[in-house]
Amino acid sequence: MSNTPELEKKFDARLEQNDFIEPKDWMPENYRKHLIRQISQHAHSEIVGMLPEGNWITRAPSLRAKMVLLAKVQDEGGHGLYLYTAAETLGTSRDELLDALHTGKAKYSSIFNYPTLTWADIGAIGWLVDGAAIMNQVMLQRTSYGPYSRAMVRICKEESFHQRQGYEIMCRLSFGTAEQKEMAQDALNRWWFPTMMMFGPPDKDSPNSEQAIKWRIKRETNDELRQKFVDRTVEQAEYLGLTIPDKNLKWNEAKKGYDFTEPDWSEFYNVIKGNGPCNKERLDARNQAHKNGEWVRAAAAAYAKKKKEAVAA
Repeated sequence: MSNTPELEKKFDARLEQNDFIEPKDWMPENYRKHLIRQISQHAHSEIVGMLPEGNWITRAPSLRAKMVLLAKVQDEGGHGLYLYTAAETLGTSRDELLDALHTGKAKYSSIFNYPTLTWADIGAIGWLVDGAAIMNQVMLQRTSYGPYSRAMVRICKEESFHQRQGYEIMCRLSFGTAEQKEMAQDALNRWWFPTMMMFGPPDKDSPNSEQAIKWRIKRETNDELRQKFVDRTVEQAEYLGLTIPDKNLKWNEAKKGYDFTEPDWSEFYNVIKGNGPCNKERLDARNQAHKNGEWVRAAAAAYAKKKKEAVAA
């Protein structure tokens, strides 16, 4: 198009003014593709994220714990639907998005490829994983794409409930018996570094972070978010009487934040490639669930068709 440079100038000017970009607005094709990739990965993460916790619903230690966990897993399913809908406004279909997930072409957060071995893991997921998710997602309420931003407002409110649910579990265990506190510490030991990986690789190694900042899709870098997470979480761990499993963790007065050990990024990339503890299990579960729901989708489509025909008649 001959007027593309002019359209790009107007697009950049709108970003500078912190205007939202809406579905019918002109946008660079790479901006559209970046959003589809990011939003769909976010949606996949919410859907796959139901699995590590779902297998504890029947084993929750009380009726109240069961009800709260049910509500949380239901929320995560809803988050996935909000985000798939936001991605669809960019010209991709739900079927395309799900096919990419089920065939392994699309990625989701590496954290959900780790197993939940004890009830304390459910607490650690709520406290650490959802805590990290909130760090990522609060800034996305100000992302430059309108439908994504608006979806994140409700998601962030519900994620705050999820983090409180997890921290409550960790409190009960940490201030319970010696065995319960040991279980809480074990969960923290196993989930700490995988959670740190959730923010993505270091900025110098991230292929997409710089452009996402330029387009105002993201407002903070991977390293900035990781630092913020560590600084806030250490105080919470101290209250619980738990020890962050990092011998290099130390307050740095000069930067007003903690120094810490970088995660093992070789592990991160290995999990991303499909070699984590539960990658195959997660994809198999999603494919089976999709297959089991085929009759529901067929029935809904038949009903919609019949209703349309009735209106036309």
